[in-house]
Amino acid sequence: MTMTTLAVARPPAVSQLDIASLRRAFLVLAFVLAMAAPFTPDPLEFAVGGFVPWIVLSIAGTPTLPAALVYFLLWQWLQVFARTLVSVTDGEPMARSLAGPWVIDAYWYMMASVVVLAMAVRLVMGSLKPPAPREARAHLAWGPVELFQFYLFSLVAASGARYAQDLIPALDQPIEALARVKSVSAFMLFVGIFTLRRGYAYMLAAIVIELGIGFSGVLGDFRGIFIFVFVSALAARIRWTATTTLAVSSAAIFLVVLGLFWTSVKNEYRQVATGSDESQYIKVPIDVRMGYLGSRVASAGDIDWGQASYLLLNRLAYVDIFGSVIGVKMVSPEQGSMRQWSDALAHVFQPRFLFPNKPALSDSEVFMRLARSDLSEEVRAGTSISVGYISENFVDLGFPWMLGGVFGLGVLLAAVCRYFMTIPAPWVMREGTVLAIVYLVGQNGVEVSLPKMLGAIVMAFLVYAMLAKFAYPMAWRWLDRKALLQRNAAEMKRRALAARRGPYRK
Repeated sequence: MTMTTLAVARPPAVSQLDIASLRRAFLVLAFVLAMAAPFTPDPLEFAVGGFVPWIVLSIAGTPTLPAALVYFLLWQWLQVFARTLVSVTDGEPMARSLAGPWVIDAYWYMMASVVVLAMAVRLVMGSLKPPAPREARAHLAWGPVELFQFYLFSLVAASGARYAQDLIPALDQPIEALARVKSVSAFMLFVGIFTLRRGYAYMLAAIVIELGIGFSGVLGDFRGIFIFVFVSALAARIRWTATTTLAVSSAAIFLVVLGLFWTSVKNEYRQVATGSDESQYIKVPIDVRMGYLGSRVASAGDIDWGQASYLLLNRLAYVDIFGSVIGVKMVSPEQGSMRQWSDALAHVFQPRFLFPNKPALSDSEVFMRLARSDLSEEVRAGTSISVGYISENFVDLGFPWMLGGVFGLGVLLAAVCRYFMTIPAPWVMREGTVLAIVYLVGQNGVEVSLPKMLGAIVMAFLVYAMLAKFAYPMAWRWLDRKALLQRNAAEMKRRALAARRGPYRK
């Protein structure tokens, strides 16, 4: 009797968008940048900076790391590395810029800070365990229809929070955190669509809604929805195919075009929307605002796209301001005063509804004091500008001790994220909450001031801890109930159709 050996063929490997694939992609990019570095004005900064994303993902990239923290670390890096691209555009090294030779020090200090943030994330998140099977797979029962309905409900809740924010300025911080709840539902919607591979029309509808909301304000927060899609795709570990590559490339080009368009029209649009050169309070109806933007879209050929590209790149890079701060500190008597940290702690632990006479912190005032630069353009546009939390740590602690302050902020943010990754809720709600917190804290990257970053972390923890305790269980039950009703309706429809066809006969 002969025995036949049956060879079980392994299924072909599937390329996925995950942290490991991102790490490999950034390693390839690093070598490409290293080869191009000798032809740039700052070859060492260009080459070494190109390896930082791979280093960061190698340090912090664990299988259970929330996808939103990947975005947080890469966004911080991009704002620093963009300074080398400005040098390429200008055709001169950083040291010859208006901020002087201190820009080189600022660049290295900021790159070191990004690596330190990755270390803090790894320290806190490295031992995070994966969710239980029930929590990990709960979202697979929810269809795109139910998830889109949940997104619309959270959108209404966020809009109500924005309205309350105008009525009760003393509760600005908690209401701002609450308004970010739509980030959770958007993440859940996109992950569900990516996982089930259906319902893309609902994704497109959510993107259109968020773009409309983003362009209707004075700050042009339209990039958020693209970040939510990217983080959702990374969390869902979508299959990486030629179609995926085309979709990602098209989305990236579209985002850049939107950024260039907004850069070219934002100052004039803010004047139209607010009726003033020095205000962020919208006074003009939305139809007038949308009409203005529509007219600018119709005359897009009149936009100087080259100038807009240069302005956008300079706005993205956030190193020269730190260079100015370093130069000022060298001759400032304020060294070692710890004023920035004391102001930040007072700002956080003296809430305005309990301390109504607490003086407001002004980013522009801090900028003038620490950088001593001209703010006329920012004031004319009705916006404020910050030196950034890394610069403020440097003013208080100097280098290298400033890295301890940055590390502490990273540990605090990662600890809050770890807490929400362990709450009794579906995995998709956990990751969505982390996205909402990270975007609240880090949407402005290295630009955010120390008080605002510290305050956002603390307030986000308090607000979302309450939501996780009382609102999340109700949302989970509602989604499960809606999914059950949908399955029952589909089963009844199937049985009715089978009954009309009659019994199956051979």
